[in-house]
Amino acid sequence: MTSKTRTPIQLRINGHRHELEVEPRVTLLDALRDHLGLTGTKKGCDQGQCGACTVHIDGQRVLACLTLATQAESRDITTIEGLAGEDGTLHAVQAAFLEQDAFQCGYCTPGQIMSAVACIREGHAGSDEKIREYMAGNLCRCGAYPHIVAAVRQAAVEAAS
Repeated sequence: MTSKTRTPIQLRINGHRHELEVEPRVTLLDALRDHLGLTGTKKGCDQGQCGACTVHIDGQRVLACLTLATQAESRDITTIEGLAGEDGTLHAVQAAFLEQDAFQCGYCTPGQIMSAVACIREGHAGSDEKIREYMAGNLCRCGAYPHIVAAVRQAAVEAAS
């Protein structure tokens, strides 16, 4: 197999179908950013250690830098661009991040938000300790962790009511 070998794939991202031809080794992160222009998902460490590339596949959080694009074929992928409503209404977690000032430079924010959505959906937001444990795979160089936990807690309370 040469580096010029391309594989046709279909990706369902944020409710829209995309047809691509990619090299088999292309990660989902690179397919999103470089092939589809969806740059909300960030490339941080590119080694699965920082969480900046977190997306959802079939409702489960995954690290897009460790997932081959071909592995995501015909599955439902949600990126940060797909969280807000069609009318632009922010997802409850996005709104809570704004209200709690849960970002500083903002680079980690998309991955943090995607993990926070999964944290709440999976029932891990019952206490600050549980939130911190679940969100531990998402690093923030600016140290906005107390605000991030507050945002997750706020969104979890809103989701429960």
